Formats: sequence, structure tokens, C-alpha cells
Amino acid sequence: MGYFFIFLYLLFVALVIEIASTLLVYTGLEPEISRYQVISMLTGTGFTTDESKLIIDHPLRRKISAFLILFGAFSLAVIISSISNILSDNFQTTELTVICSILILLLFLLKLPIIKQTFSKKLKEETKDTYPLSELPIKDVLYFEDDDYVTSIHIQGDSPFVGQKIESLIKPGEDLHVLSLIRGNRPLRENLNKKELQDGDRVIVYGKEEIINAKFGEEN
Repeated sequence: MGYFFIFLYLLFVALVIEIASTLLVYTGLEPEISRYQVISMLTGTGFTTDESKLIIDHPLRRKISAFLILFGAFSLAVIISSISNILSDNFQTTELTVICSILILLLFLLKLPIIKQTFSKKLKEETKDTYPLSELPIKDVLYFEDDDYVTSIHIQGDSPFVGQKIESLIKPGEDLHVLSLIRGNRPLRENLNKKELQDGDRVIVYGKEEIINAKFGEEN
């Protein structure tokens, strides 16, 4: 009876998720975003994605969010209590041993290099195909080889680079690229090579890690 209760309660939670997702869709959210946010709020995982701002800025969505947060805490307590009652009545050692054995086997398989390489490559390709470049981490966009590197170089007052133009930092044929110059809170990108470096500037550079460390070792 205890197992059947847990099954029914999980079905109840699934229905709450679908109903809340539907209500959020009615408020104008995309279905994928709404379902992800509902699960996030229900489980209390606290994902602070950009889409969470869409929830906070809407009065009806805030009410749905408050209900889901409270319902999630209550549901966790109910499920833990139900499982505790089942274990206290009949401690299922054999079943638990089988489940643990399956999980250990699954973990072993996932640790195999061939499995890791296959899944990593597949997931990265799917991510790049699914999401625009602006939403991907720098590593997924710019790191094609193991020694590719992006970093921020802080120019201090006693730096030998103060007063130099950016074009003078890079030798012809050198695998090094300046992506942006940040002065204060303002990024500079126009006529970047002609800019003279000043105290407090931050230079975003991209290239081979060995070259960057050799050239900007003290500032890096």
C-alpha cells in the first residue's frame, strides 16, 4: 500500500507540474521555459537563469511561483515520511542491494573512456546545434585545441605595456588576438589596434596559452 501511495503522490506532483506549466504558458512564457522553471521552483534547486526574471516581473507568475515553492517543500516531507514508514515496516535489503548494484554498474560504464568520449562529443554537438553562440560558454565556442586560452590581462601603472599601442603587442604571424579592451566599465572595440594602453585597462586576449603566459605572465 505504501508503494502505491508514493506512485499516486508522484502522479499528483506530475499533474501539478503540468498544470502550473500550462498556466505559465498562458501568461506568455514558452512551453520549454515554463516547464523548466516549474521544476526548478518545485524542487527548490534555485537555478538563477535569465528566464527567472520573467517570473519575478509578472504578478500572476509570482503567485504561481510562491505556491510551487511551498508545495515542493511539503511534497518532499510527504515523500520522505512515506519512504520512512515503508522501511520501518519492511526493510527491503534485497531490493536495495539490487538497485545499488545497478547504479554501481551504470557508474562504472559511464567512467569508461570510450563512453565518456562518445557522449561528450555527441552532447557538445547537440548543444552547439541547439543554442546560439551567444548562449554557449567561451570554452565551447573558442577552445578547439587543448592549449587554446582566453583570459583578461590587467594593466597596472608600473606595467611596461602602459603607453603602448595594442598593435605593438602582437608580432606578425603570432597566434594571439585581442578581443576587447575594457577601460573602466566601458568596452572599446573600434580601431582597437590603435588604442594606447592605460593604467587600469583590462585586455581580453585569445590564443595559445603558452604564448599568452610568456608575453603577459606578470599581468595575467
